[in-house]
Amino acid sequence: MAEQLTDAQLIEAYAEYLQINLGRRPRTLEAYRMALARLVECLDGAPMLEADTVTLETFSGIWLHKRGVVARSRKPYVSAIKGFYAWAQGRGLVRTDPAAALRHPKLAKPLPEALTLDNAERLMWAPDMGTFLGLRDAAMLGLLIGCGLRVSGLVALNVEHLRNQEIGGKVRMLVRVTEKGERERLLPIPREAEMLLRVYLDHEELKGFDRAVSVRGSTEHVLFVNGRNTRVPADEYRGEAVRLSRQAVWRMIQRHGEAAGVPEKQRHPHALRHLFGVELAEDEVDLITRQGLLGHADPKSTAIYDAMTIRRKAKSLDGSGPLGKVRSPVSELLKRV
Repeated sequence: MAEQLTDAQLIEAYAEYLQINLGRRPRTLEAYRMALARLVECLDGAPMLEADTVTLETFSGIWLHKRGVVARSRKPYVSAIKGFYAWAQGRGLVRTDPAAALRHPKLAKPLPEALTLDNAERLMWAPDMGTFLGLRDAAMLGLLIGCGLRVSGLVALNVEHLRNQEIGGKVRMLVRVTEKGERERLLPIPREAEMLLRVYLDHEELKGFDRAVSVRGSTEHVLFVNGRNTRVPADEYRGEAVRLSRQAVWRMIQRHGEAAGVPEKQRHPHALRHLFGVELAEDEVDLITRQGLLGHADPKSTAIYDAMTIRRKAKSLDGSGPLGKVRSPVSELLKRV
């Protein structure tokens, strides 16, 4: 088999395995195809199945570096190579796995940029609540800020993912969201976001959209609609065609954020999610609860927000730091101020 297949055919066979056996998404498959195609370029005519460990280390290190691929961007290349050769060994195409000892590049972990509370308030006031689309935008912002949803989870919501449940003697709205890795979580919706959602769902203009979609044999209804999808004919504007896209949510945040004076670094969906994570950490919500609310597979991803807490650190520093316990040249002045 090794002699019969070209490198291009091997790459496609591996991609087919990833899709059928492991359920990898099209974007992942395309990234792996690109990474392995660049490896073929590096090998310069030598067969992929004859590559050794030194060659693979050179490719994933200095070769990619010289072509402007930074360490963070080299991670998927290493993942693609390691996966490909493990697959090849499992099928008897290579005797030993030359990528087994290949390591992912070490990365510095800069703190993410989070939306501040002041800017969150400005953003929430930005949509025109007197219009249907403005009300839709406000409801989406309420879920992004109030529940820490990823955009992929937000736009995939159907009305049937919402439900009412009695909590502590009061009826609350909950949302069942499915996000990264197809993981589901059930979240209570903050009262403010719930009110915006209910007004949006009762809006007369929403009734004009054919939002019915088939989900595992049942009929559900798209939650957040676009104003008009000009890429499809009018007679096909129904079901999934009315669902708002991730790109549209990004543009919405950019537009309202700019109008509200929110800094550019905070005008993206993940900045809103980071605010959610930071505020949970500021109020010392335990790590396991925070992990569940954020939908993280790894608690290390949740713990990064502890490094971003400022109010908690300031309170601890002011109460327990050494300068607060000794007399300094400005101690009396600070007391008067």
